[in-house]
Amino acid sequence: MQDTLREGFSLLARGRTDEASDCCKRLLGAKPDLVEAHFLVGLIALELKQTGTAISAFGSVTELKRDHGAAWAQLARLFMLAGQPSRADTALNKAVKNNDGNPVIFDLIAAVYGLLGDQQEAAVWIGKALQKEPASVPFLVNQANNHMFLGNLDAAEELLSKVLAAQPGNPNANWILSNVRKATDRDHVEKLEELVQREGRNPRALAFLNYALGKELEDLEDWDKAFEAFARGAAARRNTIEFDEKPEIEMYEAFGETFTAEWLQQNATGHDDRSPIFVIGQPRTGTTLVERIITSHSEVHSAGELKQFGIAVRRLSDYREPKRYSAKLAHYAAKIDGKRLGKAYMVTTAKMRGSLPRFVDKLPPNYLYVPLILKALPNAKIVHLTRNPMDACFSSFKQLFADAYKHSYDQAEMARHHARYYHLMALWRERFAGRFFDISYEDTARDIEPNARALIEFLELPWEDACLHFHKQDSAVTTASAVQVRQPAHTRSIGRWRRYEKQLGLMRDTLEEHDVPVGDY
Repeated sequence: MQDTLREGFSLLARGRTDEASDCCKRLLGAKPDLVEAHFLVGLIALELKQTGTAISAFGSVTELKRDHGAAWAQLARLFMLAGQPSRADTALNKAVKNNDGNPVIFDLIAAVYGLLGDQQEAAVWIGKALQKEPASVPFLVNQANNHMFLGNLDAAEELLSKVLAAQPGNPNANWILSNVRKATDRDHVEKLEELVQREGRNPRALAFLNYALGKELEDLEDWDKAFEAFARGAAARRNTIEFDEKPEIEMYEAFGETFTAEWLQQNATGHDDRSPIFVIGQPRTGTTLVERIITSHSEVHSAGELKQFGIAVRRLSDYREPKRYSAKLAHYAAKIDGKRLGKAYMVTTAKMRGSLPRFVDKLPPNYLYVPLILKALPNAKIVHLTRNPMDACFSSFKQLFADAYKHSYDQAEMARHHARYYHLMALWRERFAGRFFDISYEDTARDIEPNARALIEFLELPWEDACLHFHKQDSAVTTASAVQVRQPAHTRSIGRWRRYEKQLGLMRDTLEEHDVPVGDY
């Protein structure tokens, strides 16, 4: 039996999932309560992207062996990806309590903390994994990625040099390296082109390598070849993820139907803290630029992209639906006590928000929760970034994200998602007039001072000239804009989509079909 178990794990490691599954069937047929056989089933299900089966298999492991730290860690990650933070909390606590010193479990725990938006705690657990296995390439890559999130770009580049010396073809390391610096020559481009040819049909590797290649070609203004690389990367990435558009459509419709002005007035006693400033919008629309303007003020701390508000909504509603997005999320959330929600958010952000009087939470998709923020934290400020829809959509399309924004790897899906966002924000603007501040990325980039002054006035802060010199900050930047925001405001990204106008016809047509004006920005 142990020989069959070893064979199963070996087959999985070689990508032979069907044969590994046959081993599991034989093992569980002979001994249905064999813990490691259920664990192997879970690992096979992960490889095959069968989330429900994986959760069931790891759940069986923890029923048979309550202190199986690895299974609890896998469950914590799966629950977070499924948008079920209450269940993830329980599993994470058990993983931490029952870890047996295995560095793989440490790395998994780090990944869960990253999904929870706590990159500093993630860094602690990645560090523990590397203490056990200091030469582990996967752990070093994860630490480099963590450094990038925390704005430690030099440390990230140093680690990547070490990784690539050992594994020159590591796709993830090559992609991170392309993002922590701007390409000035074709040396790395040529290496990436070789690697793309070598990888053949491995979609995960091809996504990393093509997005890295596209980014560097764009740095070098080789526009046509850059788009070809982005399109190949997007197609490869889309092939590795599950994205069901229907539940998202239903959720947006339910949010629009549920969160009315009348709903906001019911039991309207929220948590009275005035320190939060939410910066919202689509990703890649200038949210980081505006955050840096605000946090250049002496009274405002940059807390980064905090996932805590949405997590608090899901925790307090005890959301357990199998789909991350569903209409039920709106129905459950509408019943949460506003004051309790506001307090939960403030408690869970305590160690991220610093010691200054105000802090910025710059998670773009919090636009979905505008009514809930207004009810939970009526004294908080909300700043909404607007940007030309084509520039916004293309900027996401050409960015490889981690586990977020699964709609962004197909031109039509990206455009339809943007249309849902666009019309929902119009609805919030109509229902909650004056409760949030719209600021244009284009206007701000072209003429920073009047827009920065209007922004600071809305936030009820005294003006400080430092807000015009945001690029001189040395604090961490936890987004894909980590390199760009070290520069003064510029207009190079305005209208960039027109460099690719002939390739983006489907995106433009889809936006216009859904009544989103493209304009002439």
